[in-house]
Amino acid sequence: MSSTGHTRILFQGDSITDGGRGRNEDANHWLGQSYVYLIAGALGSRLADTQPEFVNRGVSGDRVSDLYARWNEDTFSLQPNLLSILIGVNDAWRIVEQEPSGVTDRFERAYCHLLEETREVMPDTGLVLCEPFILKTGATEARWDIWQEKITGYQRIVRQLADKYGAVFVPLQSMLNEAATKADASYWLHDGVHPTAVGHQLIADQWIDIVQKSPLAIR
Repeated sequence: MSSTGHTRILFQGDSITDGGRGRNEDANHWLGQSYVYLIAGALGSRLADTQPEFVNRGVSGDRVSDLYARWNEDTFSLQPNLLSILIGVNDAWRIVEQEPSGVTDRFERAYCHLLEETREVMPDTGLVLCEPFILKTGATEARWDIWQEKITGYQRIVRQLADKYGAVFVPLQSMLNEAATKADASYWLHDGVHPTAVGHQLIADQWIDIVQKSPLAIR
């Protein structure tokens, strides 16, 4: 992807970010159907005079270590002005489900390494770290206590990393907890992990509210 001369906002993460995005030249599907699409639509229409460029490189199933494995191609080569990351649920999922790929918990170590190198290679790129989240329904219900313990730990780590690396932190769990008092958890996260259309809208609205009130606001 060549530079357009416009502000480039890159979104990284797992299936929540991926949203079934296209991998070919069909521009209709580049952004997928996640919160990324909703953010791009809302901010892109407001900022038509500057035409910011929104890029989605989320990959379904990714853990933090998987992000790092493709960071050269999918992040450094794109040279974004702003980088947003939402990751963590797959790290937790493979540990909770006792899968071989979850034998050791590399979340904090891998995330630190990822951000350290990102700051080194792209010191002027703004960073946005989104809080991983779950609700008690579907896939999380049977082992809820373990899920909650693991994700709560990851949430604390992400907040600390945001402070350490000068990133904007986007809190999402409390917002979803509040939403779940108004409608069933599955209305927002259909399996306790993956957002529905209304869940993605909540995330998009929160992201825009937090980022656009921060020093990293897209102009």
